[in-house]
Amino acid sequence: MSFERPAWLLLALVGVPLLALAYGILERRRTGREIAYSNLPFLLRASGAGGGPARLLRAGWILGALLLALAAAGPRVVAWLPAKDGAAFICIDTSGSMASTDVSPTRAQAAVAAARAFVAAVPAGTKIGIIAFASSAGIVAPLTSDPRRLRAALAALPPPNGATAIGSALEEAARALPVRGHRAVVLITDGVNNRGADPLAIARYLGAHHIPVYTVGIGTNHGAVIPGTSQPATIDSHALRAYARESGGRYARATDAVQLRAALMRLGKTTSLEKKSVDASLVAALAAGVLMIATFFAGFAAGRLP
Repeated sequence: MSFERPAWLLLALVGVPLLALAYGILERRRTGREIAYSNLPFLLRASGAGGGPARLLRAGWILGALLLALAAAGPRVVAWLPAKDGAAFICIDTSGSMASTDVSPTRAQAAVAAARAFVAAVPAGTKIGIIAFASSAGIVAPLTSDPRRLRAALAALPPPNGATAIGSALEEAARALPVRGHRAVVLITDGVNNRGADPLAIARYLGAHHIPVYTVGIGTNHGAVIPGTSQPATIDSHALRAYARESGGRYARATDAVQLRAALMRLGKTTSLEKKSVDASLVAALAAGVLMIATFFAGFAAGRLP
C-alpha cells in the first residue's frame, strides 16, 4: 500500500491517538473521577472506563476517525483487475500426434473443448485470436471479442495431420498482437517441435516485449502412438517449461480432458487480468462513515452519546 498524501497518514498515526486520549480525559472528568498518567498504558485505562459497551462505542468512534484520516491520506493498493486492452492468441497444435487417444477422445478434440472453456472464462471485451499449426501455422480467427466467431473458428479447425511448427505459431502471434497493451499467448501442444523457426528464440523475443507465453502440454508419454504410424506420440515437457520461463509465462501439464479444461479456464482469467494501483480512498471513507453512523445509533440506543 502507498499513500498520495503521507502527511495525513501522520495525522492518523499521531492525531487519532491524541484524540482518544483527550476523549478519555473528558470522560473521566465528566464522571467526576480524577486520573493521573505517565505513559501509554494511561491511554488504555482512560479509554477503557465505563464498562464493555462504553469501550466498544469509544472504539467505534476512534476507529472511524482513523479510517477518515487514512482516506484523506489517499491510500492506493495493488489489485488484479480485468485488462481493458487485453489481447491473447490461442495457438492450437493440429499436427498428426494430436490424433492420439491417450487423452479422451483425442488430444485434438480435448484441446478444442478446453479452448472453448478459455473463451468462456475471459471477461467481456477481451480480444482473442486463434492460430492453428502443424507443418506450418496460420491465423484461423483474428483478434475479436465476439465469442461466436471464436467458437465457429474452433469448430472449423483442420483435422490432425503433419509435423509440429511451434516456432512458426509463436511468430504468427508475435506479428498479429498489438504493439502495446496487456498481451499474452496460450500454447496448447504436445510440445515436440520438428519444423520451422526455433520456438525458444521466439519465446525469448516475446518475453523481451512483455508478452508471456502460457504453455499447456497435453499427453501422457505412456505408449501412445500417432494413428496410422508406428511413431510414439510423446510430450516434451522440458521444452514447454523453457518457452514459458523465457517469456515470463507459466507451464501446465494435462494428462486428461478434465485437467486440460481446468488449466485453460484458469488461464482465461490469468491472461485477461493485470496489476493496477487502485485508489482506496473512497472505500476507506465509506467504511468510516458506516462505522461512525452505526456507532452513533448504538450509542443513542444505549443512552450514551459523545
